[in-house]
This record gives sequence, structure tokens and C-alpha cells, in this order.
Amino acid sequence: MNAMILTFSAGIVAGAMNALAGGGSFVSLPALIAAGVPPVQANTSSTVALFPGGLASAWAYRDGSVSVGPVPLRSLLPATLCGGLLGAVLLLKTSSAAFSFVLPWLLLVASLALAFGRRAGEVLRARWHIHTHAVLAVQFALGVYGGYFGGAVGIMMIAVWGLLDNSDLKRLNAPRTLLVSAANTVAVLAFIAAGAVRWPETLAMLAGAVIGGYGGAHVGRRAPARVIRAMTLCATACITLVFFLKTYAPALLHH
Repeated sequence: MNAMILTFSAGIVAGAMNALAGGGSFVSLPALIAAGVPPVQANTSSTVALFPGGLASAWAYRDGSVSVGPVPLRSLLPATLCGGLLGAVLLLKTSSAAFSFVLPWLLLVASLALAFGRRAGEVLRARWHIHTHAVLAVQFALGVYGGYFGGAVGIMMIAVWGLLDNSDLKRLNAPRTLLVSAANTVAVLAFIAAGAVRWPETLAMLAGAVIGGYGGAHVGRRAPARVIRAMTLCATACITLVFFLKTYAPALLHH
């Protein structure tokens, strides 16, 4: 029962974070691990639990842009789907010990993307442009990352797409949401088919995420954007630090 309360509560917080500024997996994944779910299964279950919220966002953007600069969505979509499936398969073949070892680094990458991704994208955009074929290759790689872990992958996509042309970055929110959901869709299907989801905890978290997402959307209309961002970055930094200490501190203390 305590595990159900923990995962439900974490789902509320994660859903609200995703609605406000992203980073919900920073709460959902540690909560599932704390509830006794093995690390790899916690990651697959977290992806499934937060999936409906992302799907709802994708549906809201269904009439959005059909291209990213000169690259049509019909070219980006297969690259994302293939990458997402490969990432999901790689995760399923990763042992819990190996995933626990790399998890702090995955959290760090996602934290840095949340903190500096947009700014880094603007800096790179002012200096470089890349070819469309390179975008497809990077999109495939981001699909792999999305299927394997996926933290802040949407921000990474926008940073890369910004190197194509001088498009309004807000216009990229529609294809970003659609393609992140595409990577998550194939990952979720792979995880379910492989029986890699802990359903009791996942369903409790999913229910909480729906409530949190709805509430977070209302809070986001009233709360200052800077405050929301600061709170999100503080939470992600603290969680990342905790996982680094948990994973590597015991080994360092033995030396």
C-alpha cells in the first residue's frame, strides 16, 4: 500500500512538472526505484506511466507544422520510430547493474539539457547550419536516446533543428511533441510486449500523472515562468546529485 501511495504521489508531481517545464521522469523514475522496482523495469514503467500525458499533448498539436525547416515530418518520423525502437531494445537488454551505473550520467545529460539546451541551441544557431541529411542522422540518435531514457529529449531536438534555418522556435513545439510521442509509442509497445512493466505501480503513477498534468496546466497559467524553471532545475540537480552519491560514493569511500 505504501508503494502505491508513493507512486501515485510521484505521478502527480511528475505530471505537473511535465505540464509546467518538463523533467517529470526525474521524479517518476526514482520513486519507482524507491518503491522496490528494479532500475530497468522502473525506467520502462516510468515511460509507460507518463506516456498518456505526452500523447494528449501530441493530440493537441495534431494540426501543427508538418515540417522542420526544409525537412518534412514524413522523413523525420521514420528516423525517430526506428531510433526509438532500437533504444527500447537496448534498454531491455541492459542489466539492472549496468543501468544503475549509467543512470546518474543519463540524469546529468538530461539536467544539462534542461538547464542550457535552449541557450546552447541559440548560440549554435547563430554560428552554424547543418545539412538535412545530418539532421536525419541526429534525429535517429535522439530517437535511440528517447527510447532508452528520454530525459529532456524534446529540448535536444529543438536545439538541433534550430541549426537548420531561422524558423520561429515556438513553431517547432508541434513537431517536437509529435516526434517525442512517436519515440515513446514504439518504446511503450516494446516494453509491454516484453512484459517489462510493473503494472500495479505503473497504473497508480499513471493515474497520478493525469491529475498532476491537469493541475499543472492550471498552475502554469498563474505562476511566474522563472519561478517554475528555477524550482524544476533545483529539483533535477538535487536528484542527479543524490544518484551520483548513491552509485559512486560507496566505492570512493572504500579507497
